[in-house]
Amino acid sequence: METFLGKKQQTMEIFKDNNERNEKSVVGFIAFAIICVIMIVDLITGWLGRDLMINEFVYDSFVLVVLGCFGISGIEKFAKK
Repeated sequence: METFLGKKQQTMEIFKDNNERNEKSVVGFIAFAIICVIMIVDLITGWLGRDLMINEFVYDSFVLVVLGCFGISGIEKFAKK
């Protein structure tokens, strides 16, 4: 490995073709977590009598990312090469 300022420079394993993590699942989980946070904040603001102004396009985009990531990961799991 190359050294940078006396430390070994490591490449991130997630960007390699052969790794243990499924990138689509990681991105899908992050998007799902954001959706959960939005829903919790929406419940709290609704309880306080205020409306949470989230653009429908933004929320729908997160939903599509979650469905796409988990859908592709699921298909890859069952349709092995």
